[in-house]
Amino acid sequence: MSKLETPIGTGAVALTLGCASQTQELQAHENEATMVAVRRGQFELGCPTATGVVLSTAMLEPAAWRGTERAEYTVGVSGCGKKATYVVICPETGTGCVAGGARNNAPTPQ
Repeated sequence: MSKLETPIGTGAVALTLGCASQTQELQAHENEATMVAVRRGQFELGCPTATGVVLSTAMLEPAAWRGTERAEYTVGVSGCGKKATYVVICPETGTGCVAGGARNNAPTPQ
C-alpha cells in the first residue's frame, strides 16, 4: 500500500462513520419529533385522535459558527377528516424539539 492510498482509505472510513452517526442521531429524536408534531396537529386540527407519520428526515448544518447540528423531520398529521404537515427541528445536544407551523391544512377525502 502506498502512502497516497492510506489517507483516502482513512477518509472513507471516517465518512462512513459520520453517516452512521447521523442516522443514529435522526433515530434518537424521531419519537419526540413525532409526538411534538402530533400534539400541535391535534390542537390545530381540533382532533384529539389525530396521528402522525414521519415523511422525511435530514440533518441540518450549524446555522452559525460553533453552532449545533439539528435534526429536521417533516411529519404528516391526520385525523377527523383533516391533515397537515409540520416541520420539526430537534437540537443535536438534547431535548426540546419545536414544531413549526403547518405547511398546508387540507381536508382529506371522505
